[in-house]
Amino acid sequence: MSSFDSIYRHGFARVAVAVPHVRVADPAFNAARTVALARQASDQHAALVLFPELGLSAYSNEDLFHQDALLDASREALASVVEASRTLCPVIVVGVPLGFDGMLFNCAVALYRGRILGIAPKSYLPNYREFYEKRQFAPARAAVRDRIQLLGEEVPFGTDLVYEADGLPGFVLHTEICEDLWTPIPPSTYAALAGATVLSNLSASNITVGKAEYRKDLCAGQSGRCVAAYLYSAAGPGESTTDLAWDGHALIYENDQLLAEAERFCPDEQLICADLDLERLVQDRTRLTSFHDAIADHGARVRAVRRIRFAFECPTDAGALRREVARFPYVPSDPARRDERCYEAYSIQVHGLVKRLEATAIDKLVIGISGGLDSTHALIVAARTADRLGLPRANILAYTMPGFATSQRTRDNAWRLMQALGVSAEEIDIRPSCRQMLADLGHPFARGEPVYDVTFENVQAGERTSHLFRLANHHGGLVLGTGDLSELALGWCTYGVGDQMSHYNVNASVPKTLIQHLIRWVIDSGQFDRDTGAVLGDILATEISPELVPGDGDGGGPAQRTEDVIGPYELQDFHLYYLSRYGFRPSKIAFLCHHAWSDPDRGQWPSGRDGERRGYPLAVIKRWLRVLLVRFFQTSQFKRSAMPNGPKVGSGGSLSPRGDWRAPSDAVATVWLEELERNVPE
Repeated sequence: MSSFDSIYRHGFARVAVAVPHVRVADPAFNAARTVALARQASDQHAALVLFPELGLSAYSNEDLFHQDALLDASREALASVVEASRTLCPVIVVGVPLGFDGMLFNCAVALYRGRILGIAPKSYLPNYREFYEKRQFAPARAAVRDRIQLLGEEVPFGTDLVYEADGLPGFVLHTEICEDLWTPIPPSTYAALAGATVLSNLSASNITVGKAEYRKDLCAGQSGRCVAAYLYSAAGPGESTTDLAWDGHALIYENDQLLAEAERFCPDEQLICADLDLERLVQDRTRLTSFHDAIADHGARVRAVRRIRFAFECPTDAGALRREVARFPYVPSDPARRDERCYEAYSIQVHGLVKRLEATAIDKLVIGISGGLDSTHALIVAARTADRLGLPRANILAYTMPGFATSQRTRDNAWRLMQALGVSAEEIDIRPSCRQMLADLGHPFARGEPVYDVTFENVQAGERTSHLFRLANHHGGLVLGTGDLSELALGWCTYGVGDQMSHYNVNASVPKTLIQHLIRWVIDSGQFDRDTGAVLGDILATEISPELVPGDGDGGGPAQRTEDVIGPYELQDFHLYYLSRYGFRPSKIAFLCHHAWSDPDRGQWPSGRDGERRGYPLAVIKRWLRVLLVRFFQTSQFKRSAMPNGPKVGSGGSLSPRGDWRAPSDAVATVWLEELERNVPE
C-alpha cells in the first residue's frame, strides 16, 4: 500500500469498541476475552480499542468487590493484559477495580505496548434506583494522590489525564466512566477544552425500555458540544441478570454524527470499528471562537489537565477507509429526511427573498429564464415567494432572451416552464443589440467572421443582464439572480454587467448538485402538476451549457459543454465542500474523493440517479481538482468579493465576503498546487 492510500497519512485514526463475553467474578477468563478482542482490533490496524466498565472483573459483582481474592485476581488479569499489549498496535482502555489508600476505585486504565499510561477513577457514582455503587466504591474526588504504584511502576492517577500520541497528530484521548456522561458537566468536557479529541466512556449501563435512544442522545450531544469523537461501550453477554439486563450497546460518534453502532442484545462478542477524522475535528475547533472563549472561561481547570505524551507507532496497511463518505456532500443523504431537508432549503431561499421584497417595498421580480437548471430553480423560488406574500404570479416578469447559440430545446423549455408556473412571460431577442455592440467594438464577428472568443460570449451575457436591470427600472422590479455556488467558486460567470450581478441572488450559496437534487425532489414529490413535472424532467436531462457559441447546425448537442471546460460538477462540488468547509489539503480531498467516487457500485446514491452513476479514477480526480484550485484561489475571487446579497442555505457554507468566505482577490494557488503534485500520484 502506498503512503497515499494509508488512512493515517490523511489524519484519520481507526478506533474500535469491544463488547466481550464476561464471567462474573472470573478475571482470568475476562482477561483472555479482552486480549482476544484487542488482538482482533490490532489485526484491523486500530489505534484504540475501548472495553466496558469493570470489564476485567465484570460489573455486576456487587458486594463481591469487597473480597480480596477477587481484587487480587483483577490485578493479575490487568497484568496479563498489559503484558499481551506489548505486541499489539492499539491503545487499550480497560475497566478494573483498584484499591489504594484504604479506598476502592472503579477505574479506567489506559495502556500501550506494555506500559500503563494512566488510570482514571470514576467521578460520579450513582446511588439511586437500581444503583448502589457508593456501597462498594469511592468517587474520584476522594483520592489523596495523583500518582500511584501499580504493577511495579508509578502511574498517573486522576480524572485530569489526557493521553497525547506523538506519532499521530490530533490523537488526544480522555477516558471517563458511565455515569460521568449523565451529569451536567461530564469530566470529558474539561478534557476536550484541554485538547482531547477522542473521548471514551467505559460503561456497564443496564438496559431498560427506551434507554438506548437516550444513551445515543447523550453521546451525540457530548461529541457535538465538545467537537470531538465519543466512544461508548456498554456491558453485554455474561453480566449477572439477578435483577438487571444488559444489551451490549457500543457506539462511535464524531461531532454528533454516528459512525458505528453494535447490534444490541447480540449473543456473540462484538467489535465495531470506524475511522475518525482527527483533522476535521481540529479544523472545526480552530474556527469556533466560542470554543476558545469556553477554554478561557474555565482556564484554571483546563490548565490543570495533565497531558501524558507517549510515542505512538502508526499502523501500516490499514486498508480502505472505514467511513461513509457521501458522493454529494451538499445533498441530503438520508432518504427518510429528504423531504424535510429539501423543504428547509426552499424555505430558506423563499424567506430571504420575502424579506428583501418587504424591505424594499417592491412587489415585482424580474428574472431571465434560459431553460437551464439555475434559472428554473430560481423561478420556482420566486413563484413560492409570490404565493407567500399573496402576490399574483403575474408580478414575476420572466424573460427568455435567445442569443446566437440558444437551442430550440432550451428555448422551448423556458417557455413551457414560464407558462406552467403562471408568470408573466416574454421573449427578447438579444441578437440585434449584440450585433450592434460587436460592430461598435470592431469585433470580427460583425464582419461575418466566425470568431467566438470571450468578448463574443460576454457581449451576450452582458446584454442579457443589462436588459434585466433596465427592465427592472422600467417596471419597478427587483432583478433576481440565478447563478449558483459552484459557478461562483469556479468563476464560471460574467463579472459586473453579466450573470454575476443582480439585486438579490437566492442561488448564491446553493451548489449545482443540490439544485439538481431539489428540482428532482420537486418532480418526485408532486409539488406541481404532471405537465410542469415533465418540463422540469427535460430540463434536468439537458446538457449543461452556457449556449454562447454557435454549433455546427447538425442538431446534435451544444457546441459548449460546461463540464468539458471546468470539470464535472459532481466532482467539483465535492472538492469545494472539503476545501471551503474544512480547509483540507488537496491530497486529502483527492483521497476522500477517490474513496467516494472510484467505484460506482459502492455506497449510497441519492434517489433519482439511476443511469447517471459514474466512477472516476484518481488521475481524473487530480486533473479536475487542479482546475478548481487555480480558478478558486487565483483567478476568480474578485467576482465573489463583489457578489450580491443572498441567503446562506447549507452548512457547507457560502462564499459571500459578508459571510463564510473572506479572501484576497490577488492570491496565488502555488502552495495548493505544489501540495497536490507532491502528494497525489498520477
